[in-house]
Amino acid sequence: MSGLVNYISCAMLWLGLAVKLPDLLRHPQDPFLRAICAVLALAGLSFVLGAPPTVGAINDLSGIPNLAAPMTYATITAYSAASQVLVVCWRGGPRTHRISRRWIVAYAFVVLGIAVTFALGEAPVERRTDLDTYYATTPFIAEMIVLYLVAHLVAVAFTTVSSLRWARQVHGWLRAGLIILGMGTLCASGYSLSKLAAVAARWFGHDWSALDTDVSRAAAGLGAFVTSVGVLIPLAGPALTRWLASWRTYARLAPLERELDDVLTRRSLRLARPRWAAPGTRLMWRQTSIHNALSYLDAFFDRVLYDRALDAELRATGDPRRAEATAWAAVIAAAAHDERGGDTPPDAGRLPGEGPAAGALVAIARALATSPLVAAARLGALAADGAAPAAQAGALNAAGAGPLSGGWGGQPRGGEGLREGRGA
Repeated sequence: MSGLVNYISCAMLWLGLAVKLPDLLRHPQDPFLRAICAVLALAGLSFVLGAPPTVGAINDLSGIPNLAAPMTYATITAYSAASQVLVVCWRGGPRTHRISRRWIVAYAFVVLGIAVTFALGEAPVERRTDLDTYYATTPFIAEMIVLYLVAHLVAVAFTTVSSLRWARQVHGWLRAGLIILGMGTLCASGYSLSKLAAVAARWFGHDWSALDTDVSRAAAGLGAFVTSVGVLIPLAGPALTRWLASWRTYARLAPLERELDDVLTRRSLRLARPRWAAPGTRLMWRQTSIHNALSYLDAFFDRVLYDRALDAELRATGDPRRAEATAWAAVIAAAAHDERGGDTPPDAGRLPGEGPAAGALVAIARALATSPLVAAARLGALAADGAAPAAQAGALNAAGAGPLSGGWGGQPRGGEGLREGRGA
């Protein structure tokens, strides 16, 4: 038999090990990281040692028939102990080290028992796939088989119960990971249960070897995959959440960057766009570009326009945060137009040194893309380029701002729209 299922299962487990190994190298004294890496390493090794080609190679190289069997069983037992230590360390508490030591010592005796019973028994005929049922009635070898299967079953039962019980007390990625881990170890229990059933059937003269060779292997493979996912989800989940949040914020800031694109390009305020960068790096680049442009435009920020837009949006929606974001969007759109037109900003009525809060940038970007009030402010800004005053007033009224045309300092500027005319 090719042992393909074993090798695929090992590859999945060791892939998870490769993800966590750098963390272990950075924090070698962390018991939780050590337990995770031990579980993934030993589980993968169990599958490698149990694959028929590996069994044959070990037996041939050692010259001892079936030596691969106690090696595999000892590795499975060590994995069982590591699984229980992982749950204990994961949960933590004042007795973590004491309980972990108890599990390790108990399963060390099981490994010793496997070695002793194999040495005392006789297994001269090599069996690569069905040793458990073939030697189920052989003295000492039968005891070795039952010993490792019961130890594995106890371990997966403990892990399943502990994981699912703890999952009811937590939330988020940890809860999801514990539930999946519990389901994985429940699937893995099918490995020892099917083999124990096949061995018991052999004791009573029945041949259920299919449980030993086919069902147990499928249960072990499925259990390994689900278990590895359950272990990695609480570790990778928060990073995935941050990745998605960074990407979502990066995309939502696009309208604001587009509004500032002209000043960023002409004034060389934008850093080189990062290539093949993570979403967090891309987000930092976009935020830096936006802040550079806003810092450059702060002399053009019109306090009168801000106050009038804030009041109009507040009356229309009753939402102070939305009103503030819309007011800033109108101010930024107008400031970008003024700077592009080469207008020299007067000192009076400006917002020097003030700017939108960093947390409001996404809302400002949304207002730039969707707010009719901001669209009206753009029309007002374009009045100097020949837009019809009547059309601008209509757009403003449609935005719900009311008739905001009028003089500032007693001198109205025709078609200024949302922004009042500036005194000379």
